[in-house]
Amino acid sequence: MRQIISTLSFIVSLSSFAAHPVEDLLNRIDSGASQKFVIIQTKSPTDFFEISTVNGKPAITGNSPVNIAAGLNWYLKYYPHIHLSWNNMHVEMPDSLPLPVKSERHETTATQRYYLNYCTHSYSMAFWDWNRWQEEIDWMALHGINMPLAMTGTDVVWANTLKRLGYNDEEISSFVAGPAFQAWWLMNNLEGWGGPNTPQWYADRAELQRKILARMRQLGMDPVLPGYSGMVPHDADERLGCQVSGKGIWNGFTRPAFIKTDDPLIERISGIYYDELTKLCGISKYYSMDPFHEGGSLEGVDLAHCGSIIARAMKRANPDAVWVIQGWNENPRTELLQGVAKGDIVVLDLASEIKPNWGDPESPSPYKRPDGFWPHNWMYCMLLNFGGNVGLHGRMDCVINGYYKARQSKYGATLTGIGLTPEGIENNPVMYELQTELIWRPEKFTKQQWLASYAQARYGASDADIDSCWKKLSETIYNCPSGNLQQGTTESVFCARPSENVWQVSSWSRMKPYYEPQHVIDAAALFVKAADKFRNVENYNYDIVDIVRQAIAEKGRITYMEMIDALTNADTLAFDSASNRFLSLIKGQDELLNTRPEFKVGRWINSARRLARTPEQADLMEQNARLLITTWGPRVASEEGGLRDYGHREWAGLLSDLHHRRWKEWIALKRSQLQNNPAAFQKTAMKNVSASDAATDYVTQLPDNDKTKPVSEIDFYTIDEAWVNSRKHYTETASANTVDTAVRLFRELCEN
Repeated sequence: MRQIISTLSFIVSLSSFAAHPVEDLLNRIDSGASQKFVIIQTKSPTDFFEISTVNGKPAITGNSPVNIAAGLNWYLKYYPHIHLSWNNMHVEMPDSLPLPVKSERHETTATQRYYLNYCTHSYSMAFWDWNRWQEEIDWMALHGINMPLAMTGTDVVWANTLKRLGYNDEEISSFVAGPAFQAWWLMNNLEGWGGPNTPQWYADRAELQRKILARMRQLGMDPVLPGYSGMVPHDADERLGCQVSGKGIWNGFTRPAFIKTDDPLIERISGIYYDELTKLCGISKYYSMDPFHEGGSLEGVDLAHCGSIIARAMKRANPDAVWVIQGWNENPRTELLQGVAKGDIVVLDLASEIKPNWGDPESPSPYKRPDGFWPHNWMYCMLLNFGGNVGLHGRMDCVINGYYKARQSKYGATLTGIGLTPEGIENNPVMYELQTELIWRPEKFTKQQWLASYAQARYGASDADIDSCWKKLSETIYNCPSGNLQQGTTESVFCARPSENVWQVSSWSRMKPYYEPQHVIDAAALFVKAADKFRNVENYNYDIVDIVRQAIAEKGRITYMEMIDALTNADTLAFDSASNRFLSLIKGQDELLNTRPEFKVGRWINSARRLARTPEQADLMEQNARLLITTWGPRVASEEGGLRDYGHREWAGLLSDLHHRRWKEWIALKRSQLQNNPAAFQKTAMKNVSASDAATDYVTQLPDNDKTKPVSEIDFYTIDEAWVNSRKHYTETASANTVDTAVRLFRELCEN
């Protein structure tokens, strides 16, 4: 393998950009839109933006391009009511824009605004091209992000590093993971899975990363680059003669090893790594490192010494650099933090809205810290999504109350900003708007005060039915309470492996009931009522699919309970009726989701194939895409390791061809068993919850279990594997009118 990265210095030229980066951003939103605004950048010791009128145009002033972009987004939302979102990053600006009656200024002490999670790069971004990345970077700027994790091309850095250490092409390929699985490789969980990558792939990733970093820096962001924390291939002790720890298995995968920090070879390896990283990415202010994330042996490891060695290696690359570390479960260990000087590390409290570890004495987290991360700086983060799963979900009260509580606590002195740290994005935009606005609102507010303005911004006009819908959603599905450690959305029963005791889909979801399904269906009914008024509004089109999708999923869970009730009572007629309706709900869900590309498996698969340069590489990319959202790994990792369905998606095509098949086969089996031996069915499933109870008292009747691992009579892995290995083509274009289809299916499937 040839050396992939040129030794030329990394140079960012702004000559091709508009007069100001935000003007350039405006023209990407709407060609020529920069002519309708006045953009002013000025120096200030305080981060701020100001909205005013200059020369008869709306003027946005700020002390950095990112802060100006945040001000632009605020103006667009709350003056002309234009909401830019993942589903809608290009709009046509009106010829006449409203002018502020008086200046509106917002300041913040939250100078650090982090974005992304290693997992996001796999669950959502693995197959993005430059066009999609451009939109995302613009989205970041509009939401005030100035510290995005930029890990594209880290595989290039590692390939070059290992080459210099004497590894050959085959050895490198067996270590570096494939495109969809690089998050867990870089978090020291696995090696090689999803590969091998080609020399052309590495060259393409290098080019893409240069473009990404140039645009981020043009907009005034400080990209967070993956630093070196001691990872080496599992055979590095034999191959390089170094002392290692941490060898082992992660859910069926061989883990990389960790070079002991008292081994002098760590200085050489880290030096090569940072040299290669700098060639590709330039010098960074921030480096991300997470030693011992989710396991790894600590045998013989002096954590304080380990922290100091990792920090020292980073400082050789940039003496002014700051280490960014994820606060997740027991990490970072207190002893490791003690080995790093104050100011040299900032901790992401990765899931502040679920299980805050920052020092909150009322936190439900088993890993909460009485002293927080003292004396180090930290950020208040929202994790929100796990596995890229589809579903309405949020903790509005927890997000709002937790942030202002943290800011006003004694730990507020070291609170430097916020973070968005989801495992998957392009879902639940309302929660990201809420989190990113917190820093610009000095006074605590209520979700109801905020939601009315959000809805007006998102749909362009106020509407009583929509306001009532969002009020219901905010009190139910978007208000997962403190103490409920559920990981992400209440998973759709359609995506679960069928059994007589289905509760959650993935093994780690920790689902606990916290709302009545019927209340979500009632909210959807209100949203549907506004269809004629908003049918030409892009954001309404997206949301009606998402909200009706959720309503159908809730109807599915109620219908599943009816099906199990009939089964446990050996009532063949009732079982047939409920099971037929259940299968019809899956088909209806698939039909609904086919009307939007964002909810089609074809977009995911085709984006993967488009990155390839050869048919063979295209097949490998598609294999990566299909694996991640189904079995995840081979049988041992999928079944014994529990990884299967962790990244499941409620997507058109996947529902009809995989999930419907699973349920159809299981229902046929149960129907046969009912006919042959009805007495064999015992009333043990779901604590004998009746259909009526399920519909009216869902929250109090369902079992309070964290993990359900039903024993199946069907080898579902074989079914899943057949879909993974299939090369059926899926389209990514809309199949029918979105609003008409959503209204019809809601009435057919949810109103009876």
